Amino acid sequence: MTLTRLRACATAGAALAALTLGSGQALAATPHAPHPRPYTVVDLGTLGGTISSGIALDAATVVGSSTLPGNTDFHAFAYDRATRTMTDLGTLGGTSSSTVAVQGRYVIGDSTTADGDEHAFVHDLRTHRMTDLGTFGGTGSHVNAISGDTVVGSARTTGNQGEHAFAYDVRTGLMTDLGSLAGPSGVSSAAGISQGRFITGTSDVSTAPDTTQHAFLYDLRTHRMTDLGANGGASSQATAISGNTVVGISRTGSAPAPDAVHGFAYDIRSRAWTDLGDHMIAHLQVSGHTAAGTDGHTAYTVDLSTGIRTPLGLGQGSTGVNGITGRVVVGETNPGPLAFAYRTDTRSSTLLPAPGGLYSTASSADEQGAVAGTAATTTDPDTVNSSYHAVLWTPRGH
Repeated sequence: MTLTRLRACATAGAALAALTLGSGQALAATPHAPHPRPYTVVDLGTLGGTISSGIALDAATVVGSSTLPGNTDFHAFAYDRATRTMTDLGTLGGTSSSTVAVQGRYVIGDSTTADGDEHAFVHDLRTHRMTDLGTFGGTGSHVNAISGDTVVGSARTTGNQGEHAFAYDVRTGLMTDLGSLAGPSGVSSAAGISQGRFITGTSDVSTAPDTTQHAFLYDLRTHRMTDLGANGGASSQATAISGNTVVGISRTGSAPAPDAVHGFAYDIRSRAWTDLGDHMIAHLQVSGHTAAGTDGHTAYTVDLSTGIRTPLGLGQGSTGVNGITGRVVVGETNPGPLAFAYRTDTRSSTLLPAPGGLYSTASSADEQGAVAGTAATTTDPDTVNSSYHAVLWTPRGH
């Protein structure tokens, strides 16, 4: 893990989305026409530099990263939506930090240490304390999600010989090695957690002659890791979890398309695997019974209870999906990028305004439909997008 990844995360909102093209059929499609819904936009500012990026939010807080004076380093920040103040969360002794998510009093992310390594952290907004989650004997760790009192991610093992998924309890400070489907020598990582109990991710599977990766489900109550398989294909990868549903991608590994990629949804209760086809192969997300993803050009949602697939209908360019919360899907459309918010209940799409310039990206939404992201803030004769700041979009009337 390197500082390069940290900085890429911090400036993701200001970069153009790189999308992999795909094609194919998946489920039934329902067309719709976009209907604009007004949003107000607030420039969240910076920590003294000229660049900031909004990554995630909840009802009280927006988190992201910002440059310091001189634009040499990025620090994680928390923006209080009530007081409209931005706080520098600092680092674990290194020069840079970035955020991944926020839930109530806890912000999770990654930071460099004094040794130049990268470690996962939890920052408590009440105590103003950043806790280093450490490793399993190696030099680095990375955090991906939080649910309830549990944080999940991956950490390097002794001698950096491997990397294992972990679960960290913010109450006890206990970090649990979830192992891998291939035993102690295998590699695994956790992508998400649901209900404070079910963790999903991807792990090596010991097969001859090669090592194959499969999606897994880990139950914190039974301490059991279950191989979700690949539905007859060659490999699978879990990307997200919500409620009792895991989503991800699988490779078919069969002729005539041995490397064909399909999206999937897995029901934890029934253990049923649903093939979402080759329209849902990138940035696959899930919230409740709705999955969202893209084929690399067009973004779609799928109602997992009916099987109906709906294109987001945002024009002729490519569309990327960055997140889904409740009934709101967010991402960006290109050329641009231009941030959008799409509501699954009304099937309406809205291009979100930038405070200045043109370009913007949307990273995540909260349950009320507010959106965090990054947007151009200045317009001048030489460049219409000379500065990018973290922003908060709020539906009017909320």
